[in-house]
Amino acid sequence: MVQAIKTTESSDVMQAKLKGKDFLSIADFSTAEILYLLEEAKELKKLQKSGIPHPYLAGKVLGMLFEKSSTRTRVSFEVGMLQLGGHAIFLSPRDIQLGRGESIHDTAIVLSRYLDALMIRTFSHESIQEFAHHADVPIINGLTDPHHPVQVMADLQTIIEYKGKLDGLKLCYVGDGNNNVTHSLIEAAAKVGMHISVASPEKYRPNQEIVAKALEDAKLTGSTISIITDPIEAMKDADVVVTDVWTSMGMEAEAQERLQAFQAYQVNEELCSYAKSDYIFMHCLPAHRGEEVTADIIDGPHSVVFDEAENRLHAQKAILKAVIL
Repeated sequence: MVQAIKTTESSDVMQAKLKGKDFLSIADFSTAEILYLLEEAKELKKLQKSGIPHPYLAGKVLGMLFEKSSTRTRVSFEVGMLQLGGHAIFLSPRDIQLGRGESIHDTAIVLSRYLDALMIRTFSHESIQEFAHHADVPIINGLTDPHHPVQVMADLQTIIEYKGKLDGLKLCYVGDGNNNVTHSLIEAAAKVGMHISVASPEKYRPNQEIVAKALEDAKLTGSTISIITDPIEAMKDADVVVTDVWTSMGMEAEAQERLQAFQAYQVNEELCSYAKSDYIFMHCLPAHRGEEVTADIIDGPHSVVFDEAENRLHAQKAILKAVIL
Protein backbone atom coordinates (compact mmCIF):
# COMPACT_ATOMS: atom_id res chain seq x y z
CA MET A 1 0.00 0.00 0.00
CA VAL A 2 2.83 2.41 0.82
CA GLN A 3 4.40 2.01 -2.61
CA ALA A 4 1.02 2.51 -4.30
CA ILE A 5 0.55 5.80 -2.47
CA LYS A 6 4.03 6.88 -3.48
CA THR A 7 3.27 6.73 -7.18
CA THR A 8 -0.10 8.49 -7.21
CA GLU A 9 1.29 12.02 -7.69
CA SER A 10 4.15 13.38 -9.78
CA SER A 11 7.16 15.14 -8.31
CA ASP A 12 5.94 18.46 -9.71
CA VAL A 13 2.56 18.08 -8.04
CA MET A 14 4.18 17.07 -4.77
CA GLN A 15 6.58 20.01 -4.87
CA ALA A 16 3.68 22.37 -5.45
CA LYS A 17 1.81 20.90 -2.47
CA LEU A 18 4.78 21.28 -0.13
CA LYS A 19 5.84 24.80 -1.14
CA GLY A 20 5.21 27.15 1.76
CA LYS A 21 4.10 24.36 4.10
CA ASP A 22 5.17 24.39 7.76
CA PHE A 23 7.14 21.37 8.99
CA LEU A 24 5.98 21.06 12.59
CA SER A 25 5.39 17.33 13.07
CA ILE A 26 5.48 14.11 11.09
CA ALA A 27 1.74 13.69 11.70
CA ASP A 28 1.06 16.75 9.54
CA PHE A 29 2.38 15.00 6.41
CA SER A 30 0.91 12.28 4.26
CA THR A 31 2.68 9.03 3.49
CA ALA A 32 3.26 10.20 -0.08
CA GLU A 33 4.77 13.50 1.10
CA ILE A 34 7.14 11.75 3.51
CA LEU A 35 8.31 9.30 0.86
CA TYR A 36 8.78 12.14 -1.62
CA LEU A 37 10.99 14.01 0.87
CA LEU A 38 13.03 10.88 1.50
CA GLU A 39 13.59 10.40 -2.22
CA GLU A 40 14.65 14.05 -2.47
CA ALA A 41 17.07 13.54 0.44
CA LYS A 42 18.58 10.56 -1.37
CA GLU A 43 19.12 12.59 -4.55
CA LEU A 44 20.54 15.59 -2.69
CA LYS A 45 22.96 13.33 -0.84
CA LYS A 46 24.07 11.83 -4.15
CA LEU A 47 24.72 15.29 -5.58
CA GLN A 48 26.68 16.39 -2.51
CA LYS A 49 28.80 13.22 -2.50
CA SER A 50 29.51 13.67 -6.21
CA GLY A 51 30.61 17.26 -5.72
CA ILE A 52 27.91 18.51 -8.09
CA PRO A 53 26.67 22.04 -7.23
CA HIS A 54 22.96 22.18 -6.45
CA PRO A 55 22.12 25.83 -5.61
CA TYR A 56 18.34 25.40 -5.64
CA LEU A 57 17.95 28.04 -2.93
CA ALA A 58 20.31 30.70 -4.29
CA GLY A 59 19.42 34.06 -2.79
CA LYS A 60 17.16 32.51 -0.12
CA VAL A 61 17.67 33.12 3.61
CA LEU A 62 16.85 30.82 6.53
CA GLY A 63 16.52 32.22 10.03
CA MET A 64 17.50 29.82 12.83
CA LEU A 65 16.02 30.65 16.23
CA PHE A 66 17.54 28.63 19.08
CA GLU A 67 16.13 28.57 22.61
CA LYS A 68 17.75 25.16 23.15
CA SER A 69 21.44 24.52 22.49
CA SER A 70 22.48 22.23 19.67
CA THR A 71 25.39 20.74 17.75
CA ARG A 72 23.81 18.75 14.92
CA THR A 73 20.74 20.92 14.35
CA ARG A 74 22.62 24.19 14.01
CA VAL A 75 25.50 22.90 11.91
CA SER A 76 23.38 20.73 9.61
CA PHE A 77 20.85 23.46 8.86
CA GLU A 78 23.52 26.11 8.33
CA VAL A 79 25.66 23.90 6.10
CA GLY A 80 22.57 22.66 4.30
CA MET A 81 21.52 26.17 3.33
CA LEU A 82 25.04 26.97 2.15
CA GLN A 83 25.17 23.83 0.00
CA LEU A 84 21.79 24.77 -1.48
CA GLY A 85 23.20 28.17 -2.42
CA GLY A 86 21.41 30.15 0.28
CA HIS A 87 22.29 31.71 3.61
CA ALA A 88 21.44 31.00 7.24
CA ILE A 89 21.24 33.48 10.11
CA PHE A 90 21.62 32.34 13.73
CA LEU A 91 19.25 33.99 16.20
CA SER A 92 19.00 33.56 19.96
CA PRO A 93 16.47 35.17 22.32
CA ARG A 94 19.35 37.21 23.77
CA ASP A 95 20.09 38.68 20.36
CA ILE A 96 16.55 39.72 19.37
CA GLN A 97 13.70 41.52 21.09
CA LEU A 98 11.81 38.26 21.67
CA GLY A 99 14.08 37.77 24.68
CA ARG A 100 12.99 41.15 26.06
CA GLY A 101 9.29 40.53 25.85
CA GLU A 102 8.31 41.26 22.25
CA SER A 103 5.39 39.04 21.33
CA ILE A 104 5.60 36.00 19.07
CA HIS A 105 2.91 37.68 16.96
CA ASP A 106 5.06 40.71 16.21
CA THR A 107 8.30 38.75 15.88
CA ALA A 108 6.79 36.29 13.41
CA ILE A 109 5.37 39.03 11.20
CA VAL A 110 8.59 41.05 11.17
CA LEU A 111 10.84 38.06 10.46
CA SER A 112 8.52 37.03 7.64
CA ARG A 113 9.40 40.31 5.89
CA TYR A 114 13.13 39.43 5.94
CA LEU A 115 13.37 35.64 5.68
CA ASP A 116 12.29 32.87 3.32
CA ALA A 117 11.86 30.35 6.16
CA LEU A 118 12.41 30.14 9.91
CA MET A 119 13.69 27.09 11.77
CA ILE A 120 12.96 27.09 15.51
CA ARG A 121 14.44 24.87 18.23
CA THR A 122 12.57 25.48 21.45
CA PHE A 123 10.73 23.95 24.40
CA SER A 124 7.02 24.60 23.88
CA HIS A 125 5.29 23.15 20.84
CA GLU A 126 2.53 25.70 21.35
CA SER A 127 5.08 28.48 20.77
CA ILE A 128 6.16 27.08 17.42
CA GLN A 129 2.51 26.63 16.43
CA GLU A 130 1.90 30.28 17.29
CA PHE A 131 4.86 31.29 15.12
CA ALA A 132 3.39 29.25 12.27
CA HIS A 133 -0.02 30.87 12.73
CA HIS A 134 1.32 34.40 12.38
CA ALA A 135 4.25 33.95 9.99
CA ASP A 136 3.97 34.28 6.22
CA VAL A 137 6.96 31.99 5.61
CA PRO A 138 7.40 28.26 6.36
CA ILE A 139 8.22 27.38 9.97
CA ILE A 140 10.40 24.29 10.51
CA ASN A 141 10.49 22.50 13.84
CA GLY A 142 14.13 21.91 14.80
CA LEU A 143 12.94 20.35 18.08
CA THR A 144 10.25 20.94 20.67
CA ASP A 145 9.57 19.04 23.87
CA PRO A 146 7.01 16.66 22.26
CA HIS A 147 8.33 16.43 18.68
CA HIS A 148 11.61 16.06 16.76
CA PRO A 149 10.48 15.56 13.15
CA VAL A 150 13.69 16.57 11.36
CA GLN A 151 15.65 13.99 13.36
CA VAL A 152 13.22 11.24 12.49
CA MET A 153 13.29 12.10 8.78
CA ALA A 154 17.04 11.46 8.97
CA ASP A 155 16.33 8.23 10.83
CA LEU A 156 14.01 7.04 8.07
CA GLN A 157 16.60 7.89 5.43
CA THR A 158 19.21 5.88 7.35
CA ILE A 159 16.92 2.87 7.69
CA ILE A 160 16.23 2.87 3.95
CA GLU A 161 19.95 3.02 3.21
CA TYR A 162 20.65 -0.04 5.33
CA LYS A 163 17.45 -2.05 4.93
CA GLY A 164 16.26 -0.98 1.48
CA LYS A 165 12.72 -0.28 2.66
CA LEU A 166 10.57 0.90 5.56
CA ASP A 167 7.24 -0.91 5.31
CA GLY A 168 7.13 -4.22 7.13
CA LEU A 169 10.24 -3.63 9.24
CA LYS A 170 10.11 -3.72 13.04
CA LEU A 171 11.61 -0.84 15.00
CA CYS A 172 12.16 -1.23 18.73
CA TYR A 173 12.58 1.83 20.94
CA VAL A 174 13.79 1.25 24.51
CA GLY A 175 13.92 3.97 27.18
CA ASP A 176 11.96 7.16 27.79
CA GLY A 177 8.74 6.75 25.85
CA ASN A 178 7.49 10.24 26.62
CA ASN A 179 10.11 12.18 24.69
CA ASN A 180 10.22 13.96 21.34
CA VAL A 181 12.17 11.31 19.42
CA THR A 182 9.83 8.52 20.53
CA HIS A 183 6.74 10.50 19.59
CA SER A 184 8.05 11.37 16.13
CA LEU A 185 9.16 7.77 15.55
CA ILE A 186 5.67 6.53 16.43
CA GLU A 187 4.12 9.03 14.03
CA ALA A 188 6.59 8.12 11.28
CA ALA A 189 6.18 4.37 11.67
CA ALA A 190 2.42 4.71 11.32
CA LYS A 191 2.82 6.78 8.15
CA VAL A 192 5.22 4.42 6.35
CA GLY A 193 3.91 1.01 7.39
CA MET A 194 6.71 0.19 9.81
CA HIS A 195 5.94 -1.76 12.99
CA ILE A 196 7.09 -0.08 16.21
CA SER A 197 7.41 -1.45 19.71
CA VAL A 198 8.16 0.98 22.55
CA ALA A 199 9.37 -0.32 25.91
CA SER A 200 9.41 2.12 28.81
CA PRO A 201 8.42 2.25 32.47
CA GLU A 202 4.71 2.86 33.03
CA LYS A 203 5.37 6.41 34.26
CA TYR A 204 7.20 7.29 31.05
CA ARG A 205 4.79 5.99 28.43
CA PRO A 206 4.32 7.99 25.21
CA ASN A 207 1.69 10.73 25.02
CA GLN A 208 -1.71 9.05 24.61
CA GLU A 209 -3.05 11.59 22.11
CA ILE A 210 -0.03 11.14 19.84
CA VAL A 211 -0.37 7.35 20.00
CA ALA A 212 -4.12 7.51 19.31
CA LYS A 213 -3.61 9.63 16.20
CA ALA A 214 -0.82 7.33 15.00
CA LEU A 215 -3.05 4.29 15.45
CA GLU A 216 -5.55 5.89 13.06
CA ASP A 217 -2.81 6.42 10.47
CA ALA A 218 -1.57 2.86 11.03
CA LYS A 219 -4.90 1.49 9.84
CA LEU A 220 -4.09 2.82 6.37
CA THR A 221 -0.55 1.44 6.13
CA GLY A 222 -0.67 -1.84 8.05
CA SER A 223 1.65 -0.58 10.76
CA THR A 224 1.36 -1.96 14.30
CA ILE A 225 2.14 0.07 17.41
CA SER A 226 2.96 -1.68 20.68
CA ILE A 227 3.51 0.26 23.92
CA ILE A 228 4.73 -2.07 26.67
CA THR A 229 6.95 -2.16 29.74
CA ASP A 230 8.97 -5.31 28.91
CA PRO A 231 12.13 -4.44 26.93
CA ILE A 232 12.84 -8.06 26.03
CA GLU A 233 9.41 -8.54 24.50
CA ALA A 234 9.76 -5.27 22.62
CA MET A 235 13.18 -6.23 21.28
CA LYS A 236 12.22 -9.62 19.84
CA ASP A 237 12.95 -9.82 16.10
CA ALA A 238 13.66 -6.10 15.77
CA ASP A 239 15.26 -4.88 12.54
CA VAL A 240 16.07 -1.47 14.04
CA VAL A 241 16.97 -0.68 17.65
CA VAL A 242 16.72 2.89 18.93
CA THR A 243 17.26 4.64 22.23
CA ASP A 244 17.84 8.16 23.52
CA VAL A 245 19.23 9.82 26.62
CA TRP A 246 17.27 9.16 29.80
CA THR A 247 17.37 12.82 30.84
CA SER A 248 16.54 15.28 28.07
CA MET A 249 17.26 19.02 28.07
CA GLY A 250 15.18 20.83 30.65
CA MET A 251 14.78 17.72 32.84
CA GLU A 252 18.11 17.87 34.66
CA ALA A 253 16.39 18.13 38.06
CA GLU A 254 14.95 14.64 37.46
CA ALA A 255 18.28 13.05 36.57
CA GLN A 256 18.72 10.83 39.63
CA GLU A 257 15.09 9.70 39.59
CA ARG A 258 15.39 8.82 35.93
CA LEU A 259 18.65 6.92 36.39
CA GLN A 260 16.84 4.66 38.83
CA ALA A 261 13.68 4.31 36.75
CA PHE A 262 15.47 3.26 33.56
CA GLN A 263 18.07 0.83 34.91
CA ALA A 264 16.28 -2.14 33.32
CA TYR A 265 16.05 -0.30 29.98
CA GLN A 266 19.70 -0.04 29.02
CA VAL A 267 20.42 -1.14 25.46
CA ASN A 268 23.24 -3.66 25.85
CA GLU A 269 24.51 -6.83 24.25
CA GLU A 270 22.24 -9.10 26.28
CA LEU A 271 19.08 -7.16 25.36
CA CYS A 272 20.07 -6.85 21.70
CA SER A 273 20.53 -10.61 21.47
CA TYR A 274 16.74 -10.76 21.10
CA ALA A 275 16.82 -8.58 17.97
CA LYS A 276 17.46 -9.96 14.50
CA SER A 277 21.09 -10.84 13.83
CA ASP A 278 21.40 -8.04 11.26
CA TYR A 279 19.72 -5.30 13.30
CA ILE A 280 20.99 -1.74 13.12
CA PHE A 281 21.36 0.51 16.17
CA MET A 282 20.45 4.20 16.06
CA HIS A 283 20.71 7.07 18.54
CA CYS A 284 20.08 10.75 17.78
CA LEU A 285 23.08 11.83 19.91
CA PRO A 286 24.49 13.09 22.17
CA ALA A 287 24.80 9.73 23.93
CA HIS A 288 25.78 8.81 27.47
CA ARG A 289 27.76 5.59 27.18
CA GLY A 290 27.13 3.39 30.19
CA GLU A 291 23.67 4.82 30.80
CA GLU A 292 21.05 4.32 28.05
CA VAL A 293 23.47 2.33 25.89
CA THR A 294 26.72 0.46 26.43
CA ALA A 295 29.85 1.34 24.49
CA ASP A 296 30.02 -2.07 22.82
CA ILE A 297 26.65 -1.39 21.17
CA ILE A 298 26.98 2.24 20.13
CA ASP A 299 30.58 1.73 18.99
CA GLY A 300 29.99 -1.78 17.68
CA PRO A 301 29.34 -3.27 14.22
CA HIS A 302 25.55 -2.79 14.34
CA SER A 303 25.75 0.94 15.08
CA VAL A 304 24.92 3.43 12.32
CA VAL A 305 24.73 6.51 14.55
CA PHE A 306 27.21 8.60 12.59
CA ASP A 307 25.56 7.87 9.25
CA GLU A 308 22.32 8.81 10.98
CA ALA A 309 23.86 12.08 12.18
CA GLU A 310 25.14 12.87 8.68
CA ASN A 311 21.70 12.28 7.24
CA ARG A 312 20.37 15.18 9.29
CA LEU A 313 22.09 17.32 6.65
CA HIS A 314 20.53 15.61 3.65
CA ALA A 315 17.02 15.10 5.07
CA GLN A 316 16.84 18.72 6.17
CA LYS A 317 18.04 19.94 2.78
CA ALA A 318 15.15 18.05 1.23
CA ILE A 319 12.73 19.76 3.62
CA LEU A 320 14.25 23.19 2.97
CA LYS A 321 14.13 22.74 -0.79
CA ALA A 322 10.55 21.53 -0.69
CA VAL A 323 9.04 24.22 1.51
CA ILE A 324 11.05 27.21 0.20
CA LEU A 325 11.55 26.58 -3.53
